[in-house]
Amino acid sequence: MSEAGGGLGCGSPVPQRGPWSLVAATAALCLVSATSVWTAGAAPMSREEKQKLGNQVLEMFDHAYGNYMEHAYPADELMPLTCRGRVRGQEPSRGDVDDALGKFSLTLIDSLDTLVVLNKTKEFEDAVRKVLRDVNLDNDVVVSVFETNIRVLGGLLGGHSLAIMLKEKGEYMQWYNDELLLMAKQLGYKLLPAFNTTSGLPYPRINLKFGIRKPEARTGTETDTCTACAGTLILEFAALSRFTGATIFEEYARKALDFLWEKRQRSSNLVGVTINIHTGDWVRKDSGVGAGIDSYYEYLLKAYVLLGDDSFLERFNTHYDAIMRYISQPPLLLDVHIHKPMLNARTWMDALLAFFPGLQVLKGDIRPAIETHEMLYQVIKKHNFLPEAFTTDFRVHWAQHPLRPEFAESTYFLYKATGDPYYLEVGKTLIENLNKYARVPCGFAAMKDVRTGSHEDRMDSFFLAEMFKYLYLLFADKEDIIFDIEDYIFTTEAHLLPLWLSTTNQRVSKKNTTSEYTELDDSNFDWTCPNTQILFPNDPLYAQSIREPLKNVVDKSCPRGIIRVEESFRSGAKPPLRARDFMATNPEHLEILKKMGVSLIHLKDGRVQLVQHAIQAASSIDAEDGLRFMQEMIELSSQQQKEQQLPPRAVQIVSHPFFGRVVLTAGPAQFGLDLSKHKETRGFVASSKPYNGCSELTNPEAVVGKIALIQRGQCMFAEKARNIQNAGAIGGIVIDDNEGSSSDTAPLFQMAGDGKDTDDIKIPMLFLFSKEGSIILDAIREYEEVEVLLSDKAKDRDPEMENEEQSSSENDSQNQSAEQIISISQAVDLVDQESPEESSLSSHADSSSADPDSAAVSPAEQTSNPSESQEPTSLDGECTDLDNQPQEQSETEEDSSPNASWGKKVQPIDSILADWNEDIEAFEMMEKDEL
Repeated sequence: MSEAGGGLGCGSPVPQRGPWSLVAATAALCLVSATSVWTAGAAPMSREEKQKLGNQVLEMFDHAYGNYMEHAYPADELMPLTCRGRVRGQEPSRGDVDDALGKFSLTLIDSLDTLVVLNKTKEFEDAVRKVLRDVNLDNDVVVSVFETNIRVLGGLLGGHSLAIMLKEKGEYMQWYNDELLLMAKQLGYKLLPAFNTTSGLPYPRINLKFGIRKPEARTGTETDTCTACAGTLILEFAALSRFTGATIFEEYARKALDFLWEKRQRSSNLVGVTINIHTGDWVRKDSGVGAGIDSYYEYLLKAYVLLGDDSFLERFNTHYDAIMRYISQPPLLLDVHIHKPMLNARTWMDALLAFFPGLQVLKGDIRPAIETHEMLYQVIKKHNFLPEAFTTDFRVHWAQHPLRPEFAESTYFLYKATGDPYYLEVGKTLIENLNKYARVPCGFAAMKDVRTGSHEDRMDSFFLAEMFKYLYLLFADKEDIIFDIEDYIFTTEAHLLPLWLSTTNQRVSKKNTTSEYTELDDSNFDWTCPNTQILFPNDPLYAQSIREPLKNVVDKSCPRGIIRVEESFRSGAKPPLRARDFMATNPEHLEILKKMGVSLIHLKDGRVQLVQHAIQAASSIDAEDGLRFMQEMIELSSQQQKEQQLPPRAVQIVSHPFFGRVVLTAGPAQFGLDLSKHKETRGFVASSKPYNGCSELTNPEAVVGKIALIQRGQCMFAEKARNIQNAGAIGGIVIDDNEGSSSDTAPLFQMAGDGKDTDDIKIPMLFLFSKEGSIILDAIREYEEVEVLLSDKAKDRDPEMENEEQSSSENDSQNQSAEQIISISQAVDLVDQESPEESSLSSHADSSSADPDSAAVSPAEQTSNPSESQEPTSLDGECTDLDNQPQEQSETEEDSSPNASWGKKVQPIDSILADWNEDIEAFEMMEKDEL
């Protein structure tokens, strides 16, 4: 995004119609100059320190971009742990995540305009030549229409926008003749067949070579798409039309937006997450501002800015009013049901909503932007990064963090709007955390688990396209940038499109369809530029006063608005029954269940089954209480199952040149030293002989005092542990013998014992899948001596390591300083975001024996150490201690040969909530309004 300012006086009325609609657009979203507001509340940052941080961002970008170009190009993305490129089809599938990869050098295209923003004009010119020479857009590969639009089409258009700017300046790109625009137009025509639906909503995927609905296309049978996927096209497609004069692109994107607007829920003015592209029926009826919807709202407001069409602003304001009425529960943003907007749809938030405070700044609604941003910052300070999802009591729900830039984006906009140096300190924290926890020798690695500090072999293209752009602009003064950033608007992927497109090639009819669907009160719309006196009412500590009550919200208090129904009980009425308090033998509780439409069934095996039928509830309020009770019961059951499992562990490579920067996710053992209760084990690694560790070691002198590496298979894990322990090893790492296996794609498990007493095993034992294990093996081949740390969570480096790296880095690079290369740190266990319903931790026994009695351990026999959970301090006793983790179950396995089975999942041991999904569906549709 960009400040759409530009010379208009704040507070001046804005014309609603007329040829200079660009003026209306920019004025309506004029931002406060950073130099025009106070600096009280936080110590101002000196020009020298800002320049130092800006230079640090440049060095970080060089580290990421340089390693991509050296080790990955022309592949789409860099795999920073293994120092190679990620090529579609050559790596294990990651599901929908791979739909962004099209064998078109994605990271290079996504980084084009970032190079110019960071004043790397020579590198930009070289990069454009590489794109024109090497990139092929005619590959036989199925890609996401949404991702290809925002990353590739947007990247080409952003590159073209700045190429013509540089050419006009006269020093660089003098040879350029719209070649990137021609490529963008070619790609645009390749995406157009996706819109061949009766609704005008595009198919979610398309084959770059064969299009849609052909046998060789392997796509076109999909029926559903997300709202953001269909509603995040107008900026790139309209810009392509305005640049080329081919109106068809803008027409198709507008048609998709018109259809989504028509299908909004009329009484709530909300849209769902997923829609049927043929019928327009909502498939998922929950609504929020995060994943699946986020950029739809963003593009409505920005389409008004870029195109000057008032209908887009009217639609945005209508949706925004609904968001602030139902979804915004400051500082939280919680999903609701579109037909029952007073009913929360889930008790957790996802990381993508971090963009919303920045959008609120563009809207001019500063107070809630400050509140939500501060809440997110407190979560980051607790976990170092923003988890992919976290609960309303700020526990980790999905533990991954793929280096998302949305929080940095909102930080940039809040600083530009307020000038408060507090946000410069926030940006400084982001830089420090990236260098300390995510930086690895070959780039920056996504966090697999923010609690253990373990890494994923992943560096998405948006990290270079967005993160470094926003961080650099945060610390840059106007003279630090070679062009006027306020002449451009940012797309959702932070690509730059010039605002002058508003008055170029306006041949698309701008039919104002908004008034056909609803009566709008224009008095509620902000037709003037936000005024500093309105945003900050003569109080130099205004922003600080908003932030202050939220300073301890993550650790010490219950957030406001978590359960809005409870507000109605604070007048003295009795609060609703909570799942944690429920007792199946309490007659009063059973009567409350009946009132809520919940039936209790005692099963023959002693379990209890709960079923809710909303239509049997005494009232609609009781039905809502019943649904909430059922949701809490599922979460409570999931939490209890989780506590029966051992958390995953971390293997951290601490020797040169890794110095603690590479952390691998490891499975624990149910025997041996418990790393969660004892000090970590540190030592050099050595391979055992025999490598399978199934007999007395023939090289005890090699493993004595070291951590032994053993291959999985041919005998029990416990037997391997005893053999290396007898040889003098201080720990063991079992490496999977199934080549190519990875914790990215396979569920982690515990190593079970052998059914015998394992108290004799005193050393720690951890398990690594093949891909993670190969990182250690490759390091041994290259560096001979490799030292690792076995622990329950990654540790910060010690001063000796700091000094060692500082001395070695002086020889490696003149650009890297000891301040810029810090370490890896802390946390606790693992959750797989891509498969939240799958177990992320199970139990296996390693054996080649066919005797099940000796090979497998039943769930009842397993001994486990529940992970310690920290109770949040409650001010009023209403906070629930629910971790909301994806359900984790236990497994056992006999032989671990490549063809061995992963075993069967154990059924839940607590309440089985049968027919729950059907009941929710019935409840949601109970009072459905006809569209």
